[in-house]
Amino acid sequence: MTHPPIWFLRHGQTEWNAVRRIQGQMESHLTDLGRWHAGEQARIMAPILQHSGARCLVSPLARARITAEIALPDQIIETDPRLMEIHAGDWQGLYYEDVLARWPDLVNEQMSALEMFAHAPGGEGLGTFRARIEAVLGEIDRPTVIVAHGLWGQVARAVLRDLPDDRMHRLDNLQGVVYALRDGQETILRAPAQDM
Repeated sequence: MTHPPIWFLRHGQTEWNAVRRIQGQMESHLTDLGRWHAGEQARIMAPILQHSGARCLVSPLARARITAEIALPDQIIETDPRLMEIHAGDWQGLYYEDVLARWPDLVNEQMSALEMFAHAPGGEGLGTFRARIEAVLGEIDRPTVIVAHGLWGQVARAVLRDLPDDRMHRLDNLQGVVYALRDGQETILRAPAQDM
């Protein structure tokens, strides 16, 4: 897929990430490590933002907004509700192990988080989730920074790279890095090591 350059940032670690609790569209604060993740993204993005003229689109959920404030200082940030994480229905707020124990007919430990969340009772489902992500991507007409969520990023990166669903489900969703996407290719950008 041909598109302008896109830089995708997943929010930093949250308190619920750290204890494997399902957030979906619920809120959870960044941990100290999560703020460090955002600081690393700021070091990566600083030289890019000097020259790219990029638009900055951010999920309205607090963990993404705070990450953006740290990682993209002095940038004009536009929030878009379509950048929110997949709605995980009845499972939002539950721990992964509790979902695995209570719904063995729907999920198992071999499933990725994306596969699990797509099966959540009362949830958004993968088709609806993918459609809103594709709508956002279809409107991008200039270099753009997106700050959103892990599963949002997995689907978006798979769409931009034209990957099949089985590969989409297995993509990583790292924190503290930047995924640079252009012309169907992805590069993971990491902050350079700092001298101690």
